[in-house]
Amino acid sequence: MTTGLLLLALFTVCYTLLARTLSKGVLTAPILFIGFGYLMAQTGLMPGTDAERLLHIVAEMALIVLLFLDAAQINLQALRQRHQWPLRMLALGLPLAIIIGSVAAIPFLSGEPLIVAALAAALLAPTDAALGQAVVTNKAVPERVRRALTLESGLNDGLALPAILLFASLAGEMMQPGATDWLMFGAKQLILGPLAGAAIGAAGGVLFLAAKRRGMTTDTIEGIGAIAMACGAYLAAGEIGGNGFISAFVAGLFFGNVIKGQCAFIYEFTESEGQMLSWGAFFLIGLALLPEAIAHLDAASLALILVSLFVVRPLAVWLSLAGTDAAPLTKLFFGWFGPRGLATALFALLVVDQIDHAIGEQLLNLAVNAVWISAVLHGVTAVPFAKWYAAHMSGKDGAAELKAMPPMRPEVPAD
Repeated sequence: MTTGLLLLALFTVCYTLLARTLSKGVLTAPILFIGFGYLMAQTGLMPGTDAERLLHIVAEMALIVLLFLDAAQINLQALRQRHQWPLRMLALGLPLAIIIGSVAAIPFLSGEPLIVAALAAALLAPTDAALGQAVVTNKAVPERVRRALTLESGLNDGLALPAILLFASLAGEMMQPGATDWLMFGAKQLILGPLAGAAIGAAGGVLFLAAKRRGMTTDTIEGIGAIAMACGAYLAAGEIGGNGFISAFVAGLFFGNVIKGQCAFIYEFTESEGQMLSWGAFFLIGLALLPEAIAHLDAASLALILVSLFVVRPLAVWLSLAGTDAAPLTKLFFGWFGPRGLATALFALLVVDQIDHAIGEQLLNLAVNAVWISAVLHGVTAVPFAKWYAAHMSGKDGAAELKAMPPMRPEVPAD
C-alpha cells in the first residue's frame, strides 16, 4: 500500500508539472488518473477492497463540492438573457436523452423492467466538460459554442440527479413486494432537498457578503467556509428527509447568485479542492471498479454505450435545438461532445445499493465502462474535430451572436 501511495504522489506531481502541455492534447487528467488506477490494480501494489471503501467517501465528497461549485458559477441572469442553446439542451435535450435512451436501452437489457432501462438512460445522460477540455479551451472554436458546452455540462449533472434518484427509488421499491411508499419517498427527496439547499445557499451568501464588507474574514477562510456550506447543505437535507446532493447543487446556485462574484477566492479555493477530489475519484474508479467493469463488458453493454454516444445524445441535442440559429454542423458538434465523466460513474455508485444487487452491479459496470470508453473516444477526437469544426464554422456561429452576451460566470471585481 505504501509503495502504491508513493507512486500515486509522484504521478500526481508529474502531471501537475505537465498539466498545461497535456491539456492541449488527448491525454486529459481523467484519462490519465483512471488509467493509472487501473495499472495499480493490475500490479497489485494497492488493494482494490480498501480502495472501494475509500471511493465511496471520496465520491460523495467530490459530488458535493463539484455540484456546489458548478452551480455557484452559473450566472442566472446571463442564462435567461442570451444562452438559448444551453437552455434548450438542458430543458429539452436532457429529458429527450433520457426518453430516447430508455427506449434504446430496452433491447440491450432484455428481461429487465422498463424502469431499469430508464435508470440506465438517466445514468448515461450527464456530460462532463473536463473530458473535452481540449474543446472548451480551444479559442479557435467560437466562444458562444464553448460557453454553451461548458454551461450545459456544468448544469446537466445536477438536473439529471433527481431523475436518477427517482428511477432508483422506483426500481428499488418495485422489486420489493408490498412496498407502497415509493411515491412519498421520491417526493420528499425531490422537494425537501432543494428547499434546504435554497435556504442555506441564500442565507450563506448574505452572511458572506456582510462579513466581507466589514473585513471580518479573509479569502482563504472564505474558501473553507464555502466547502463547509456545501457539506452543511448536504447534511441538512438528509436530516429532513431530502436528498443531500440536490441540496448541495441548489445551495451553490443560490449562493453564487447572491454573492455575484464578490468573494473571488471562494471559486479558486473550491475549484482547486474540487480538482483534487475529482482526480482522486477517477484514480479510485480505475483502481477499484474498472477491472471488474472491463471483465463484464459484453457485446450488449458495448452496443448500448455506443448507441448512447453516437445516437441518443446527438439525436436529443439535434431535436432540442430545432428552430434555433444553430447551424447543422454546430448541432452535430454539440451532440458529439457530450463526454460521460465523473457524474455517470459516481451516480451509479450511489444508487447501486438501492436496487437489486445483480441489476445494481450491471448498471455500475455499464456506467464505468461508458466513462472510460467515452474518455478515449472524446479525448482522441477533441483536438482534430475542434480544429476542423473551427475551420468550417469561422464567422458562422462566432462573434455576431456574442454581442451583448453577459458573462456565464459572475464577474469578479478587481482587488
